[in-house]
Amino acid sequence: MSDDKFLIYGAYGYSGELIARLAVERGHRPVLGGRDPEKLGRLAQELGLEKRVFKLEDPRIIEGELAPFRAVLHCAGPFLHTYGKMSRACLATQTHYLDISGEASVFESLAARHQEATEAGIFILPGVGFDVVPTDCLALHLKERLPSATHLALGLKAMSRISRGTARTMAENLHRGGLVRQEGKLTPVPAAWKSRTIEFQAGRQSISVTIPWGDVATAFHSTGIPNIEVYAAMPSSSRFYLKLSRYLAPLLATAPVRAFVAGRAKGRPAGPNEQQRKQGKSLLWGEARDSNGQTVTSRLETPEGYTLTARTAVAILERVLSGEERVGFLTPAMAFGSDFISGIEGVGPFLDEE
Repeated sequence: MSDDKFLIYGAYGYSGELIARLAVERGHRPVLGGRDPEKLGRLAQELGLEKRVFKLEDPRIIEGELAPFRAVLHCAGPFLHTYGKMSRACLATQTHYLDISGEASVFESLAARHQEATEAGIFILPGVGFDVVPTDCLALHLKERLPSATHLALGLKAMSRISRGTARTMAENLHRGGLVRQEGKLTPVPAAWKSRTIEFQAGRQSISVTIPWGDVATAFHSTGIPNIEVYAAMPSSSRFYLKLSRYLAPLLATAPVRAFVAGRAKGRPAGPNEQQRKQGKSLLWGEARDSNGQTVTSRLETPEGYTLTARTAVAILERVLSGEERVGFLTPAMAFGSDFISGIEGVGPFLDEE
């Protein structure tokens, strides 16, 4: 296989296409993969790239398609339904596995394959996009500032629209409620379990509620901090519907309702347009404290989430293909350090407070 040959699977999805286009701009020639020959063909023809059409159904077919590649960037969600067969095929073919998932259960399942990945000599490196690169690096930065930390709170304020795929993933998981980490264990909690006012920017506060963001999984592996909560700034209407979902969870879990909600998500625009991406940005906040009451706080400002996803995914692919020596399951911060995010175009420095 070529040392720099990689596959982007789900390349015609909203994030996958952004990543493919940026990879070409940076001089790469990825192979595009997916299950829809028409959508994949149009994009491959426009970018002048090779394509591979296959479904994630027969393990033997997946392994045959992956065999020529040194790495695959998996962009076809919802990842809860797709990561298993793709990651198992990567283990069989000794192909580095990366994805842009943000689902805690996916991260935990992949972490359990650390030994298999080590023996295969490959990376298993999920979450190489906005979910969760900046927050993972922020978490490790806080741990480095306060090595004795026992509690970690992270917050995000995304000032842009969400894509159709993100909406579908959120809709399919709405009935699951919230998730935090307590004393080292992932712990289910009600949706919007806690709220707090967070100052994402100096003098500007936002009401935020807990969400089951992927960092309740990844930040634990990156930092070892046993108690983790993740908050998102939301308008009052969104907070209301999240709390309402606590009582509707049994109904939301039924197949007809999930199909209906997923169908509504499919009716959304594919994602923010180029102008909206340029105008958007994301604000991140983190707080670590220890058992003695010592607290440190840091903030970070990044480009709009989908723009950042493309930039971090391509940058991580480049690092993996350059011959990074570590293998096994890794989070972005474990693999590349807390300062990795600072090297991404458009990302500001960490703003630290005691």
